[in-house]
Amino acid sequence: MDPIPVEALLEQYPPPVRAIADALRDVVRAAFPEVIEVVRTGWRIIGYDVPNGRRTTYFAWIMPERPHVHLGFVHGVFMRDPEGILGGDARLARWTTFRSVDQIDPAPLVPLVREAARVSCLPRRARIGALLDEEMTPRAVAHRDRSPDR
Repeated sequence: MDPIPVEALLEQYPPPVRAIADALRDVVRAAFPEVIEVVRTGWRIIGYDVPNGRRTTYFAWIMPERPHVHLGFVHGVFMRDPEGILGGDARLARWTTFRSVDQIDPAPLVPLVREAARVSCLPRRARIGALLDEEMTPRAVAHRDRSPDR
């Protein structure tokens, strides 16, 4: 089965949601021009893979919904998030939600997308080791305690 174009997925949503999704697509492409963008029909998301040696690694998604759009990261729990942008309480994933195009500031988002790709391309063992190292620092504990999800 041929993949469906991103535009075919987005045309099912109201214009403000499409505009948010398109702006977030621009952010992801600004972070990684070589990113592979594929509609994942089962989840109704735009999934992103980044080249990783001779293969690719799934690292991020854009999920349009009627009132808003999520920019999510597969291994978000392992990511550095100095701006405290990420929310979500899934086991591994983290995301941020946008209700208007005006909320999208590429300045902190582009580095976050790059961090997501970096972390996702690490071997599992390295991701866990980095999280354990980070969790032990006083700065990490203070940042974690300020998190909006806690």
